[in-house]
Formats: sequence, structure tokens, C-alpha cells
Amino acid sequence: MTFEDLQRAIADPPPRPLMDFDRSPRGKRGAAVLMLFSETPDPEIVFIRRASTLRSHAGQMALPGGRIDDVDGGPVRAALREAEEEVGVEPDAVSVMGKLPPLWVPVSNYDVTTVLGTWPGGELSAVDIAETASVHQYPLSRLTARDVRVTCEHPRGFRGPAFTLPDSFIWGLTAHLLDWVLDLGGWNTGWERDQVVPIPDEYLRD
Repeated sequence: MTFEDLQRAIADPPPRPLMDFDRSPRGKRGAAVLMLFSETPDPEIVFIRRASTLRSHAGQMALPGGRIDDVDGGPVRAALREAEEEVGVEPDAVSVMGKLPPLWVPVSNYDVTTVLGTWPGGELSAVDIAETASVHQYPLSRLTARDVRVTCEHPRGFRGPAFTLPDSFIWGLTAHLLDWVLDLGGWNTGWERDQVVPIPDEYLRD
């Protein structure tokens, strides 16, 4: 697999994906996440599971990232800094491909920018278990498999894309971002959108 289609797609800001409501930026704060691909024949994407003791999104699957601080000067440096703090990847080892338009997250009132990058690859682990319970690295071939892709349903009635894996359940903004990037990169092979599953309780905490 190559990143040529993805790089072309993000050369000009791609349109935001159709979601459950308008996600145009309007938040009072900015955040950045890093979607990090390994430079391997079957690229892996790095995810974290947030610690169960955190006040927001506890126990949920996410991309490395966090708030943009004044010293960062923007989303790219913030995403790289947060990734180093959470999973130990050195910023100098990351080749930044670009970024996606920010999306508003109403729960936190953050505008979140996704930074896309590659690195040589290797085993990563949680730096601070008080924030990151575990690190997961999934190859694109697995994330695009039809048996992994489902539509999830929140108890409040919200529906959206989800990824079911033996040791994780990816939903919410992270799943929307992943689905978006798979489309932009030409990797989306199609899936049964009518297969609806409830979100497991352990991944539901706001």
C-alpha cells in the first residue's frame, strides 16, 4: 500500500465528511490528534485506549493527541508533542504528510485538527498509564476488512461508523476520522452499513 492517493487528497483541504450534524469549527479551544502510519508494506495506524480514570472519554479508543498549547504554535507541533508524551514516538522520526480540516467536538467544545504522518514503525507502549491505558497498532488490511466494519448505535440514538476488533471497539470521532482517511486514501473497500451493533458499555463513558 502507498500513500500517494492520500497525499493528493489532502494537498487541498478535502471537504468535511457528512456526519450526524454540522461539525464546522466553532469551539473555544483547539486540539490536535496524530494519525500515524508505519512505513511498512501493510501500514499500521497507532491508537491509544484512554485510561479509565480520566474525567472525559475514559476508556475510549482514540488517536494520540490533546490540547494545542500556546508554545506549540499550531496543530502539527501539538500533535507530535502529545504523541511523544503518550506513546513515546520521537517527533523527529515522523514525516508529516499534512492535516485535515478541523472538526468541532461539542462534548469538549474543541475544534480538533487531524495531523497525518508516517514513521519507520516499531513497537510502541504507553508512556504514562495514568493517561494511556494501552497502545494498539492495527494494519490497514485489518481495518478495511469487511468483518471489522459496522454501524454502531449509541443509547441516545446516535449512529455512526465503528470498527470491531478483538481487543477494542473504535467509535465516535475517532471512527469518523478513520473512515474519512480510508476514503481519502482509496482504501475503503465497502462494508455492510446496515449491520448495526450497540456500543459496548465499557467504551461508552463520556
